[in-house]
Amino acid sequence: MDVINTILGIPLGYIFYFCYELIPHYGLAILVFTLATKLLLFPLSLIAQKNSIVMVRIQPALDEIKQRFAGNSTLVLAEQKALYKREHYSMVKGMLPLLLQIPIILGLICVIYNPLQHLLHLDVDTIRSLVALTAQNLGVSPEELGTGAQLAVMELAHSNPAVFAADPVAAPALPQMAAVDLDFLGVSMAMVPNFAATLTLAYPLLSGLSALALCVFQNKYNVLQLTQGFWGKWGTALFLTAFSLYFAFVLPCGVGLYWIAGNLLSMLTLALCNLIYDPKKHLDFATLTQTVRPSRVERAALRAQRTTAKARERQDVRRFYKESDKQLVFYSESSGFFKYFSRIITWLLQNSDLTIHYVTSDTDDQVFSCALSSRLGPRFKTYYVGPRGLISFMMRLDADIVVMTMPDLEVFHIKRSLVRKDIEYIYLDHGMTSLHLALREHALDHFDTLFVNGPNHRAEARRAEELYELPAKTLVNTGYPLLDDLLESVARLPFEYKNTPPIALIAPSWQKDNILELCPNETVLPLLEAGFKVIVRPHPEFAKRFSNKLDDLQQELEEKIAASPKIAADPKTAVNSKTVASPELVFERDFSDNTTVYLADIVVTDWSTVAQEFSYATKKPSLFVNTPMKVINPRWQDLDLEPLDISLRESIGRSIDVENLADIGTVARELLAQREHYREQISNVMNTNLYNIGHAAETAGGYIVERAAAAANRRADSQAQLERELAAIKGGVGA
Repeated sequence: MDVINTILGIPLGYIFYFCYELIPHYGLAILVFTLATKLLLFPLSLIAQKNSIVMVRIQPALDEIKQRFAGNSTLVLAEQKALYKREHYSMVKGMLPLLLQIPIILGLICVIYNPLQHLLHLDVDTIRSLVALTAQNLGVSPEELGTGAQLAVMELAHSNPAVFAADPVAAPALPQMAAVDLDFLGVSMAMVPNFAATLTLAYPLLSGLSALALCVFQNKYNVLQLTQGFWGKWGTALFLTAFSLYFAFVLPCGVGLYWIAGNLLSMLTLALCNLIYDPKKHLDFATLTQTVRPSRVERAALRAQRTTAKARERQDVRRFYKESDKQLVFYSESSGFFKYFSRIITWLLQNSDLTIHYVTSDTDDQVFSCALSSRLGPRFKTYYVGPRGLISFMMRLDADIVVMTMPDLEVFHIKRSLVRKDIEYIYLDHGMTSLHLALREHALDHFDTLFVNGPNHRAEARRAEELYELPAKTLVNTGYPLLDDLLESVARLPFEYKNTPPIALIAPSWQKDNILELCPNETVLPLLEAGFKVIVRPHPEFAKRFSNKLDDLQQELEEKIAASPKIAADPKTAVNSKTVASPELVFERDFSDNTTVYLADIVVTDWSTVAQEFSYATKKPSLFVNTPMKVINPRWQDLDLEPLDISLRESIGRSIDVENLADIGTVARELLAQREHYREQISNVMNTNLYNIGHAAETAGGYIVERAAAAANRRADSQAQLERELAAIKGGVGA
């Protein structure tokens, strides 16, 4: 307490002394002191007001970051930090007025507990003598008076001044002490509220009521409170009311008086801030939405879902670690990623005796279906491990080989195993374009092996190793297994198959400013007007994280279609002389099947690799919308290699700028008319840019079998060596 008194009590004591000199009444001096501190803090309150408006303005962007990068707390924090920097938001600015209240309160407590020092400015020896006389009169030691020693001196000076009159050191201070009246409205400001003195109880009561009044006022006029839900507002109000009540109950009434006045003045401060920097001039309150708290039924359902998932995870993890043969593990982030592994897994089950342990972070992953399990057989074993549990699971992983499509190993929260240092981590990319543009910098640095789809992957991997001085990885020229699935599916279609009306599949990426966020109406409606049936197939991650956006978008588009006179049966949009176009709009959210990809007549995308999948498989052109480029690695140009994401756009189709989307229907019709021209061109592009077309799974599976056998041989050699050493030790002991 002495340190706090020195650091905070002395400077605030001089402010209080000035207030008392201005108005020589103890209680009124506290009120003037409260006003003075509020005036001193007002510029900070105004800064906090501006900061709060920024927070409300960027809240939708913050919510989107949490949705877009859910499950990766490190990346969420990085994106939030970047947003704060762009928008000039500071968490410290918003907290400064509140944080500075703490030293003011602590300082005021010191001032009230030490009136001889801060109000009367007596020297240390005089104060020590006064305390000693008071303790002697009360029959206690000076130490037993504790922090209230100087208050006890003041009370005794008023009730029995004769104690000090005869003392040569204390007597000169007696007139000063007698002149200070600690009472305010009949209550001593030095007294701690108690039930014996009932008037003192008014201070904690009024403190709680003033805190409640402040909260009610803030809920109505504070820009941050306006956007909060019921419990966000009234939960805070309940806590502050209870805290204020208790706070004023355990400290002298003078502190309670300050707290009451401070709460009331805070309401005036907020009103002035709103007047000077009006939120209505900087925010569109019509678009602000309060945080909607799930209903009790929804919360119960979510708790039950989490509980079930957690129990399933514990059970599956225990089952995984009981397995003795864990040579090969596949990890999938969600159900939509199985298609990238499917062909390799099928080949392995048919051409090796390896048991496949398939770990997924999706409770509804298709691998748990009875039909799939029955088709793949008993050597295909599935496990659920949630995003949080995955962190420790991966660190304790015991296997020979791990195959995954998730990059950023060791970069963020997913680390290499601490149990096995010799696990071979294989990365399988789920696209046929660039690695250095579409993945974060250093995303593949900690993988041992890459299954490369084509020459561009090989060149990018080797250039990254050179640039970052990394050890050489094993690069396996596998090709792209999913494309082989698509090629076979297309080959099974009847030759005469034709869509009437033609189908335009809109399949964008899920980065910010993709088609569905930047220009959905401008893309969909002209295609419908041109006589296309439009199927909107969002990226699986976008559908998972922004389902509400999709619902709103679908409703908005349906309303516009119903109101549009252009989107109707019209002979001008006839597909042929006998058939009139009947435009339709379909939103597809089942990603376990790629049927719509190869049945469509044209794919419309932004920077998604679905264009390559579609064009290579069907030999039909793709139409690219030039939204802001999908750049995950801002240093991609350091590799000095042009990504296929850019170079392929005019090789397998055409691109159109966002400002020219009114013509997208015409451009799409022109591409359909040039289908035969593109057929040969796309075939040449595919053969140039992909390895092992038709044999990708065989190549990848063959490598895995070879590496699994090598790992098994190493273990056998190690075991044999250990047995020989043990035998030698036993032989030596026997001799």
